[in-house]
Amino acid sequence: MHQNLIKKALPLCLSVAIAFSGFLTNANTVYAEPATDSDSSGEIDPHDYYALAEARKSLPIQSNEIANWPQGPQIGAEGAILMEANTGTVLYAKNVDEKLYPASTTKIMTALLAIENSQMDEMVTFSHDAVFSIERGSSNMGMDEGQSIPMEQALYGILVYSANEVCNAVGEHIAGDMNSYVEMMNQKAAQLGCTNTHFVTTNGLHDENHYTTPRDLATIARAFFANPTLSKMSGTAYYHVPQSPTQPDDDVDLYTHNLLTKKTYEYEGYIGGKTGYTTVARQTLVSCAERDGIKLICVIMKEESPNQFLDTIALFDYGFNNFEKIVIADNETNYSVNESSLFESDHDTFFSSNPIMEIDPNAYIIMPKTVAFDDLTSSLSYENAQESESVLATIDYEYQGIYLGSADVTITQTNPSESFSSEMENNSGSETQQNSDNVLFINVIHVLIAVVAAFLLVLGIIWVVTFVRNYSFSSRRRRGSTIKINRPKKRRRKRRRNDNFHDSW
Repeated sequence: MHQNLIKKALPLCLSVAIAFSGFLTNANTVYAEPATDSDSSGEIDPHDYYALAEARKSLPIQSNEIANWPQGPQIGAEGAILMEANTGTVLYAKNVDEKLYPASTTKIMTALLAIENSQMDEMVTFSHDAVFSIERGSSNMGMDEGQSIPMEQALYGILVYSANEVCNAVGEHIAGDMNSYVEMMNQKAAQLGCTNTHFVTTNGLHDENHYTTPRDLATIARAFFANPTLSKMSGTAYYHVPQSPTQPDDDVDLYTHNLLTKKTYEYEGYIGGKTGYTTVARQTLVSCAERDGIKLICVIMKEESPNQFLDTIALFDYGFNNFEKIVIADNETNYSVNESSLFESDHDTFFSSNPIMEIDPNAYIIMPKTVAFDDLTSSLSYENAQESESVLATIDYEYQGIYLGSADVTITQTNPSESFSSEMENNSGSETQQNSDNVLFINVIHVLIAVVAAFLLVLGIIWVVTFVRNYSFSSRRRRGSTIKINRPKKRRRKRRRNDNFHDSW
């Protein structure tokens, strides 16, 4: 009887054991495998996410409402922006000021602040809090408490693999603790001009008070992609962290989750980018690409995969195909240095026709191909003049209230008295180069001395000529009077002799 009970119970026990072991195996796999940069916060929404994304395509696009502005594509993202990096011109705008969750795109601020406040060879040590404060299943490099890696490897871990514990360790290394580093992130955002951004974590793991907007995120990305090292790291598809005395593992291989960086979606001119995902934020993506001197930053927030990449490609194509780079100095006439008294000297030193001011020849604007330069409105501002001695004013350009770019008006002759001497010394025997520069330098003191010397020389010449003339005239008068006195005497004597002759005859 006992044997029968054992035989009946054995299969049931084996099934329970197998199920329990499978549960343990799955639990370990979830924690150990850093497959995505998602977190486990929030409940899975029972709605069809793709249906919601499809519905979001009908949301208004602010940039499409501008007269004569190129019509941008309808995309499923909740918020999106396309911004020219160098000018800050917004080419495409959809809910650009709506507060949304950035997820791991937060890490572009984490990395930007880190590279500005550290050296690449500084060692970053992982504390207990840095390693164990991240949530199970969130992206991590598998670093252990007490291990250390150089800052350069840490930044690759953040930007290539989106490692959350590395963000925490970097924050502790620079600021002393994670909260202090987050405060530094908020201060940096404010300095860059962000007005609707508030960070709570170093890595973007979900928190209701951790948010930003497409416009603010693009503003941060402008500073990020202005750094060549960060741009290179964000465009790296694979990076290996080598074994070292402070990091004994030799299998730390970092692969990007970014399908643009992996060239699954290959795009000409692509520089780099950063992905992000949580169950609440959905898919987020910040990317940068450059063609023909136009550098574009695209931000996608709250989209479904893989449409964050397809939306980015569509917006890049929209920007490169419908906008152009216009050099301001070649097109500006209202503030021309050759035609306006504002930018030339009517009575320059010794009537020089060379302008003393110029419009920055390298300044440009990004404008729609559907708009003419004469359609733009311009205005003068003097904020930059207070920060630079060489800048007199700045010309700002807009179209229908949309900022397109600006150009500084600068001084071409900063110190004539010093420049003349230096130019004569530096450019002796290089008259051709001086003429090509078309810049006139005048040493007023030297010129005045030359004028006075010339004046004295002229006076001397006049005095000499006058003296010579007066001396010659006096001599002639004396010689003439002698002749007049002596000749009559001679004549009289001759006549007397004649008289005597006739008398003797």
